[in-house]
Amino acid sequence: MTMKKVLGCIRKADEEYSMIEDGDKICVGVSGGKDSMLLLYCLSLYRKFASVKFDVIGVHIDMGFGNMDFSEADQFCKKNNIELYHEPSQVYEILKRNLTHDGRLPCSLCSKFKKALVIDGAKKYDCNKVAFAHHGDDAVETLLMNMVYGGKIATFTPKMYLDRTQMNFIRPLIYANEDDIIAAVNEAHVPIVISTCPADKHTKREEFKQLLHSIYKTYPQAKTNLLTSLSNEENTMLWHKEPRKKED
Repeated sequence: MTMKKVLGCIRKADEEYSMIEDGDKICVGVSGGKDSMLLLYCLSLYRKFASVKFDVIGVHIDMGFGNMDFSEADQFCKKNNIELYHEPSQVYEILKRNLTHDGRLPCSLCSKFKKALVIDGAKKYDCNKVAFAHHGDDAVETLLMNMVYGGKIATFTPKMYLDRTQMNFIRPLIYANEDDIIAAVNEAHVPIVISTCPADKHTKREEFKQLLHSIYKTYPQAKTNLLTSLSNEENTMLWHKEPRKKED
């Protein structure tokens, strides 16, 4: 039943934001984690009953961390007639030469490299859209991180187009929450590849994830309301500056 719920979230996101169009070939950026593996599988299922016709493939960028076994993921994709490609990179070697002042891997730089390489992979396999597996919890975490560290009220968008790369990006899981994704992965027996990145689970994002978990424990309604607030444009009230005009 949870798989149906996640598929319903994808359909809702697609219909409300016109994410997928007839003739699209979508490249899912696959890290091997639960979110991207489930998104790839769900889109392969969604294409069978969606109101538009599209194709989907997966592209995994080998970041160079080592000891990541994709054999079960490859077998799962083959069994379900899903194309999953692997592209090598030297990202880890570059990151090790650009450590932060406290000796950590630069996650923001890693993210930029990963996005650029997924775009390259999408173009290599003639895709016109890239799908990332960011979900509703990710959106709220990004909102709080931007407020705390950037002084701005902003999160990532459901879809966007980058002129520089001439690529469309979509995020079909924006209405799904992490708990349902975990349940759906277990229900459908989707194989997960454990990350060997040294920074995994040791990031600022992880701190905000734990902070939000504590908020949800005390205020359960906050989980739904925070996500709803991201699209509640009619009830958004921010300060509008009206400086006093200086007299001549």
